[in-house]
Amino acid sequence: MHLAHLKLRDFRNYARLDVDFAPGFHVLLGDNAQGKTNILEAIYLLATLRSFRGVKSAQMLRHGQSGYFAGATLVGQGERDIRMYWSAAERKLSLDQQPVRRLADYLGVLRVVVFCTEDLLLVKGPAGGRRRFLDLLLTQTFPGYLPLLQRYAAALRARNTLLKQRTPDEAALDSFSAELVKAGTEIIRLRHELTPKLSPLARLAYRRVSHDAEELRLAYAPTVKGDFAVELAQSRARERTFRSTIIGPHRDDLTLQLNDRSAAQYGSEGQKRTLALALKIAQAEYLTGLHGSPPILLIDDVMGELDARRRAGFMPLLNRSDQGRGQVFMTCTTENWPPELMRDARRWQVRAGQLAPAA
Repeated sequence: MHLAHLKLRDFRNYARLDVDFAPGFHVLLGDNAQGKTNILEAIYLLATLRSFRGVKSAQMLRHGQSGYFAGATLVGQGERDIRMYWSAAERKLSLDQQPVRRLADYLGVLRVVVFCTEDLLLVKGPAGGRRRFLDLLLTQTFPGYLPLLQRYAAALRARNTLLKQRTPDEAALDSFSAELVKAGTEIIRLRHELTPKLSPLARLAYRRVSHDAEELRLAYAPTVKGDFAVELAQSRARERTFRSTIIGPHRDDLTLQLNDRSAAQYGSEGQKRTLALALKIAQAEYLTGLHGSPPILLIDDVMGELDARRRAGFMPLLNRSDQGRGQVFMTCTTENWPPELMRDARRWQVRAGQLAPAA
């Protein structure tokens, strides 16, 4: 499946955009702050309903406007139509002209993997970013995962509200604890199952990009070591002190080690960038293997941060996308891509919120 048409209205610096895209490589060229990354952000938003920049919807609204629209036509075995409207007062999301009632029916229709400077936070940042990495991949591949997360989050919010009270309602607390354990146990199981499938792909990608410089190890690190219900009950005294739920999937992590040492603590900047890249390559490879076709790759000027050797290690993923008639969108200020890649790429010039084929 590829993105055949993109339509934007009052999104970021685009007042109006209607553009057709063929399968293959698309290079968005232009100076900084012209709107290149905004195109990638719009595609990612349509796929995941969030920005990879970590901003709220209001920040994606064109200055002075009350709402934005983003839409896409997807072409594969059939044709799919996606439409999204956001304003402070109204939100609409439709798939094939029908309102989306359950997000689980929507997420996964458009599969994308983004490569951007923010990826470095997967290695250097807090555990929440690594949890979201696992959760996004499970949401894209397991239809029942999002409802699980939503159930867990609702029970967690309610439970934490009770724990903040001076004398919590014990019966209500037990009820929300039971729901937390039920949803949380399934989340832990699915994350446990995903990690050993993702780990060899990430190790291979790291070796390829770093040319066998170090050995990468990934491991899921849950705060629950055995029976969630038992450990939750045992933590009740500490919960009264902290007034919040202190164990569960919302506190878990994905540990990243290079030669058995913490990558965040001991890795160089180059190693951390390579590791972040390897994680995203593994995500793309996993989706390709599971669905039989590559996801759309969104690459936001990361080539400028990689030396020639690391760029070469990135090429097999791009070649596989090309062979599988996939689609790649790349941004850059100058044509710093390998010549063999640029030869078949479609070039687009981006200037002040306008997109046009480059001469």
